[in-house]
This record gives sequence, structure tokens and C-alpha cells, in this order.
Amino acid sequence: MNFNWANALAAHLRRAFYWAPPWVVSVLILTIAAVAALFLYRWLFSAIIRLARRAGPFADAAVRRSEGPGEVIWLVIVLGAALAPAQLSYAATIVVAHMLLVAFICAVGWGALRVLDLGSEFYLGRFRMDAEDNLLARKHVTQVNILRRTAQTLIVLVTVAAALMTFATVRQYGVSLFASAGAAGLVVGLAARPILSNLFAGIQIAMTQPIRVEDAVVVEGEWGWIETIASTYVVIRIWDLRRLIVPLSYFIERPFQNWTHESAALLGPIILYLDYSVPMDRLRAKLDEILDGHRLWDKRAAAVQMIDATEHTVQVRVLVSARNASSAFDLRCQVREQLLHFLQTEYPEALPRRRTELVGAGARWMPRAVEPAERAAPPPMAHAGAEQARSRA
Repeated sequence: MNFNWANALAAHLRRAFYWAPPWVVSVLILTIAAVAALFLYRWLFSAIIRLARRAGPFADAAVRRSEGPGEVIWLVIVLGAALAPAQLSYAATIVVAHMLLVAFICAVGWGALRVLDLGSEFYLGRFRMDAEDNLLARKHVTQVNILRRTAQTLIVLVTVAAALMTFATVRQYGVSLFASAGAAGLVVGLAARPILSNLFAGIQIAMTQPIRVEDAVVVEGEWGWIETIASTYVVIRIWDLRRLIVPLSYFIERPFQNWTHESAALLGPIILYLDYSVPMDRLRAKLDEILDGHRLWDKRAAAVQMIDATEHTVQVRVLVSARNASSAFDLRCQVREQLLHFLQTEYPEALPRRRTELVGAGARWMPRAVEPAERAAPPPMAHAGAEQARSRA
């Protein structure tokens, strides 16, 4: 590429600033080149934006996302071409060229991150999370988000490694460290094991999807929703708006409950402890009356069953169904409240009662068990009778 115009401009500036030190003129040449490059890039970018708007929304978004990385790459190219006319010293030229190389590597990594974000956003734009049946959307959102964060981590690592490899001292230190320091490598490997295990767990979760975004789960005895799946941890939004932070490897190594794994619909059990005299037919009829037209009931299941009987009460299970976990919880609370109100008003004798047997003419409570020491001692009335006999004698 012919840069005679740049050499002529540099020679003109040196003649105009003959009185200034040579390094000042060199910095001025690089500054003028950078400013001219930025102005030219802005003009070209405005023209490209107008063309991209006509091409469609994807092209428009792609061009806008590439503005920052493209500007840095263009500036690096122009400054690299201006190094020769600037006529810096050999040491200064090496330093500036090295800085431009690092900036170019970082700009490429930055552009790769922008392209990754743009592609994932346009792919997920086809799915709606606010739909009633959003199982397919949650599958794709979870998979794409985990893979995107994993790819982002890899891009950052590769970019930083490539930038550091341009420094000879760092490159030699890294080679000597991994070649000769076996113990240090073992320590580093053990320290990085949690990070690597969570990274691979994230890839496995993205493929098999035991959890997805907005899944209703029970973890460590806490019930909530999967709010965020990061590259190394998961944020669970608990029902009382607390946040439970769990490492990704937890969902691979330990059991947990997922209430919306295949479908959001759930069966909600309601356990009632009632008296033996409870009228089961009337209880079933009341349940049908409550569920008829209820906005939370999905009409899949409604049953009343006596599942157990103890020496004091019977255990009755009321089973209802709903579209999702939140609806099932609210439906259970409302049905439980209305059934208990029905029993209190219509059949109060069906509520749990304690039966006590009364014995004796005075209807006293049944006597408690008598201890051996109390059994050996004579009753108080016997002592009084003996004293009266002695006094008569």
C-alpha cells in the first residue's frame, strides 16, 4: 500500500515544527492520524448504518453492535500505518507496535463477544416467556444462556491468553512454570477444580436440562423458581423473595425436586385430620361445589380419599390439580379454608375430638396408675379409724 501522502505530510510537519524536539513531532503525527481516522470512521459508519436499515433489523443490529470493536480495529490499522512516517526511535516504535497488537487482539475478542450476544438474542427472539405454556421457550432460553456464558468465558480466556503471549517475559514464565514446577501445577489444578467442575456442569445442564429458567424447584428445603443460571452458579428466587445461591455442580451431584420438569401442571394434596363421624359423601359434594367454575382449577383431578385412620382421627386427603405451582398452592389454600369452614358450620362433630371415659358413682376421672410405694402405705382413712378406736378404749 502506497503511503507517499503520509510521508509528505510528515515531512511538511517536520519543516513547520523544526524548532520542536523530534519526539514531539512524532507524537503530533500519530495524533493527527488518529483524529483523521476517527472522523473518517464516523462518516463511513453513518453511511453503513443507513444501508443496514434498508437490509433489515438483523443487519441493522449487527452493524450497531460492531461499532466499538470496528472503531478500535480501524484505529489500530491507521496508527500502524503511521508508525513509519512518525519516525519514532526503535525502542519507542517497538513499544507502540506492541500496544497496537494487544489492542487489536482485545478488539477481536470484544467483537466476538458482541457477535455471540447478537446471535443468541435473535435466536431467543422467536420464543415468548410470558406465554401460558412456556416449556419450550424455557428449554431454549436455558440452553442458549448457559452455552452463551460458557462461550463468553472461553472467549475471554483465549483473548487474555493471546494478549499475554505477546509479552516475552510472561510467555517464558508460563512455559517454565508448567514445565518444571510440578507441585505448583498440582496446586493450581486443585484450586481450579471447582471452577472447571462448575464449567463442565454448566455444559451438561445445557445439554440434558435438569433445570431451566423459571422452573419451580425445591432445593435445601426451600421452594422457589430458577431465576438465573450463570456460568458457575444458579440463583433461586425463593417464594418470600430471598435469593438462594447454589453452585452448578449441585444439580449434577445431589438430588432435588423439579416441579416443572416436563409440565407445569401439578397435583395439589390437602391433608385433613377429622373425626370418625365425618360424612365423606357430603365432603366430596362440597369439593365439587367449590371447584365448579374455579379459575385456578384445570379440571384434571378432584378427589377425596380417606388414606389412614389412627386411634383418634382419620386422615383425609383432598386432591386438586392446577396449571402451575403457584396456582396449585393458591388453590390448595382456598379449598382447605372453605372445606374447614363447611365442616365447622354444617358438621362440627366431624372435627377432631378427644373421647374420655368416666367411671365411678361420682363420675370422677379414671384413676391413674398407683406407684408401689403408694400401694404399700395404708390409706388416710385407715389411720383415722385406728386413732378413734384407741380413744374409745
